[in-house]
Amino acid sequence: MTDTLRAASTYWRLPDKIGWESLAQAALILTGGSAVAFASQIGQGTEQVLIITLGSAMMAYGLARVWQRVMAKPSQTDMPAEVTDMIMRDPSPVILARLTGDNAGHVTFMNLAAKAMFPITSKHDQNDIAHYLTNFAASPASVVARLVARAQAQGNAAGNAADELTTRDGLVRITVQTLANGTLALWRITPLAGKAGAGAGADTLSLPMLTANKAGVVLYCNSALRKLLGARPKNLRDISVQQNWRTGEEMVVATANGPASVMFVELASSGERREIYLLPLPPDAKRSAEISADFELLPVALIVFTPTGEMRAANHAARDIMGAMLLQNRGTQPYFHDLFDALGRPVSDWLADVAEARLPPDTQILRLNKPHSEGSDFVQVTLRRMVENARVSVLAVIQDANALKTLEAQFAQSQKMQAIGQLAGGVAHDFNNLLTAISGNCDLLLLRHMGDDPSYPDLLQIRQNANRAAALVAQLLAFSRKQNLQPEYLDMQDVFSDLGHLLNRLVGEKLRLLLQHGTGVGTIRADRRQLEQVIVNLVVNARDAMPKGGTVNISTEAVHLDSELQRDRAVVPAGGYVKISVADTGIGMSDDLISKIFDPFFTTKKAGEGTGLGLSTAYGIVKQSGGFIFVDSILGQGTTFTLYFPIHAKPDTPAAKPSTKAAVMRQGEGVVLLVEDEAPVRAFAARALRLRGYTVLEAASGEEALNLLQESALAVDLFLSDVIMPGLDGPSWVREAQAARPDVPVIFVSGYAEDVMSEHQQRIANATFLPKPFSLADLTMAVQEKLLRNTQTAAQNLDSVAQ
Repeated sequence: MTDTLRAASTYWRLPDKIGWESLAQAALILTGGSAVAFASQIGQGTEQVLIITLGSAMMAYGLARVWQRVMAKPSQTDMPAEVTDMIMRDPSPVILARLTGDNAGHVTFMNLAAKAMFPITSKHDQNDIAHYLTNFAASPASVVARLVARAQAQGNAAGNAADELTTRDGLVRITVQTLANGTLALWRITPLAGKAGAGAGADTLSLPMLTANKAGVVLYCNSALRKLLGARPKNLRDISVQQNWRTGEEMVVATANGPASVMFVELASSGERREIYLLPLPPDAKRSAEISADFELLPVALIVFTPTGEMRAANHAARDIMGAMLLQNRGTQPYFHDLFDALGRPVSDWLADVAEARLPPDTQILRLNKPHSEGSDFVQVTLRRMVENARVSVLAVIQDANALKTLEAQFAQSQKMQAIGQLAGGVAHDFNNLLTAISGNCDLLLLRHMGDDPSYPDLLQIRQNANRAAALVAQLLAFSRKQNLQPEYLDMQDVFSDLGHLLNRLVGEKLRLLLQHGTGVGTIRADRRQLEQVIVNLVVNARDAMPKGGTVNISTEAVHLDSELQRDRAVVPAGGYVKISVADTGIGMSDDLISKIFDPFFTTKKAGEGTGLGLSTAYGIVKQSGGFIFVDSILGQGTTFTLYFPIHAKPDTPAAKPSTKAAVMRQGEGVVLLVEDEAPVRAFAARALRLRGYTVLEAASGEEALNLLQESALAVDLFLSDVIMPGLDGPSWVREAQAARPDVPVIFVSGYAEDVMSEHQQRIANATFLPKPFSLADLTMAVQEKLLRNTQTAAQNLDSVAQ
């Protein structure tokens, strides 16, 4: 078959191989040659030049036509007549085309079936292969290019480069084979009997339909679609500018009479074909959604919105939550942005993203757009896209989120309190280092100035203000719950007995103070000084809440909780407690104020009359002591603060046995290794200890201290170290040092709270803590007691070994 086709390719022109055109060209060449020969025989003159020019032109034109035909044909011999007859009488249209640079194909041969399918209307009819495929494809040039490229890439095997096109009469298969080393292409068009396809008889359908490829190029459209649009579309964009085409949904198309809504339906197909129908919308698609009984009675609040945000329906549960908001615009339905207010971007954008499937079903916390008089309510809204009667809508599921939003606000407040507490602890550390250096050097100056010295009152004033600054730092640490407590077992009756005179002076003459003590109250474990500060702060607040006079009632009683008490955000475990109440008959507080009174720097007093740290400090002290504090208040009737402290039984402490061989170290004896990164603090501590007779070795870091201790002959009786330092911290270098010197006691100092040592102290033997700021007396007393206790312990160990 290949040889037959190659022989058939010698028939270049559509007419017979020898025709009148060939005879005419030969006559032109002979006539021109004869004219030139004749002119050469006559004499010279104008007539000779004219005849030679004319003859030369005729010969040139004839030769050019012959050369053009020669170049248009391959150098093949005449094919057998039987082969020509077979190709010419093939029932399938066969077209031979010479491939050009753009792969379009220049038609050089057509058999009888092709001539019947594509009649030639004139001698100069179009001879491009794409022209003859116009009836089969909306974009014939792309079909030609695709098939030729596939044939050149896959070879000449039959069917390798084939495609099926849908026409109004059914499916046709177009097959392409390359010949003559890829310079020729043989096109065969075969109707597929029995395969009607989507386009067979499609013009008889009243429903608009089309076929398109994956790129959106329209391959075929029936007469109903052409009539609807008023023209034949070349691309899907000519039908609708809508980007997302989803089957079974409404789509707006550009018809001959303007935009119209239809249902877009795409049938499943194989390959690169898309079979699309444009169906009329269901009769009820444009009506408002009717609420069914199930929709109305569901206990979940549901609202249906259009993609533009207009409300279409709301059930009974939604009307209960939204109230009059759904009826605010009589005669028109409210929009999504009329009902809700977003905390971030506009709610309309969120709904549009869900409606266009740019976002999956999503949930957000929104605020209802209620009038100011009704307050602000928060709801949790979940949007879900749905399609009903081909029309897209958005279903909103609504839940009350006030409790959730309250928890979120409380969590944010707790995070803020924690951050402020960390800041206060850091500030307190830096202040304590400064105050240690100030008060310490002031103590050193006081040692050299007696009472009759003119500078003595000034030095006392410096020390007093340093102590006041230290008290302020202690308040910051109490607020952050990081102050250094010295807990002890307290009887509340003794505490109030000592405080009674001070409290009476605080309330003044306009107010009356009542103290009521219960029987068998028991003891609590707390820092006495800090607990007294809490009581004083509460009494001062009660006094300020009664500008016209009143009564402050302080009572104590023992209570036992059989089960845990849940109050506000706290849970009080079951057990025995000492209950302390501080009540006044003042102006009271609203619920909004009650939720903020423990916040730092919050005060209801005028500017300059309060710092806002009193109640927050009291809250920090109570919580750090393991207690609980609650407040109850009624406007115009008064406020009551209630404190719960766990009852602790006071343990019996056995008396220490005197050591028979106690080698008591006298004051001023011993070697102290001082490690402190703050130079002013280190200088003061070293001078203070040396004045008391101690030998002091100084180091600015833990690494420097370990280098000093590498000398085994060096005797050290005490380590005095800061806790937080660059590089090795205090506990880290002490652990390394005690590996070789296990009997050396340790005193840790720090401007932070003692809880920074809680874990390290448990792993370091014979260690105590001295908080900053400390005075000269505090430092020397701590060192003397530590050395004395260590000496007594060593003596007791010797006694036990001797016994």
